Amino acid sequence: MPRKDRYRRSTLAIVYDFDGTLTPQPMQEYTVLPQLGISAGAFWAEVNDEVRRTGGDAILTYMRLLVEKIEANKAHLSREDLRQLAAGIEYYPGVEDWFERINGYVDSRTAGAVQVRHYIVSAGLSEILEGISIKHHFSRIYASQYYFDHHEAARFPTVVINDTAKTQYLFRINKGREEQLETINEYMPEGERPIPFQHMLYLGDGLTDVPCMTVVKNYGGFAVAVHKPRNQASVDVCRELVDANRIDFYAPADYRQGRRLEQRVQTILDLIIARINFEHERHEFLQEMTRASRARS
Repeated sequence: MPRKDRYRRSTLAIVYDFDGTLTPQPMQEYTVLPQLGISAGAFWAEVNDEVRRTGGDAILTYMRLLVEKIEANKAHLSREDLRQLAAGIEYYPGVEDWFERINGYVDSRTAGAVQVRHYIVSAGLSEILEGISIKHHFSRIYASQYYFDHHEAARFPTVVINDTAKTQYLFRINKGREEQLETINEYMPEGERPIPFQHMLYLGDGLTDVPCMTVVKNYGGFAVAVHKPRNQASVDVCRELVDANRIDFYAPADYRQGRRLEQRVQTILDLIIARINFEHERHEFLQEMTRASRARS
């Protein structure tokens, strides 16, 4: 394997859900719904009622209803407006300096030989995520999107990322085909994939993350769930995920230094780093064997 390929496989990925994972509430509750003067509880109840009545997709339903609410309120929320509303998003404790701490941890454990990439894969709105204060920490942000007309008014969804659709983005990361227009259906040998699933950690908060957790773990990677601190219902969901072998650990959604979540994530990172070191040493060993064989012949 060429040296540049070895370097590309010296990258690990941490993939995050957003709503409920990095933030206590869905992003819409910090941004669009308050702007429209709409109760979050009433909005999500309407979404759930329609999904039960029609059997429709929950993400597509909420995106359509949101456009209808914007029009009914005669509001104008352009892409730029949505980006600016992201300033109102609140994060769990420690989130805003989490990424630099994780990068520093891996750098210190590997003397810079292993790189970390962070990704968001969210059913929320890309237009809002474009404005989040932590955006610069992510290699890519994948989320649902609207089509905006020439008046910069949202008209209909162009990208809908539901629970199962999220999994395609794991394969994009795995294969290095990260642009939306790049196909991921062509065969790619495991040894040529820039970020093996064994070098991947998925962080989510509940049952909507099960498809991603399952894919990552089935391919040899890791999954961790976070729960709202002091929230028994949220803890119970995490216990279900453990019982179903969907996750390796769970912890309160407290990203501050030295807390349980950081400790458990670092344990997984140490294992991924050990794997990468083994793979590099194994590669060098096989190269030595090849050279020795050629010399004898």
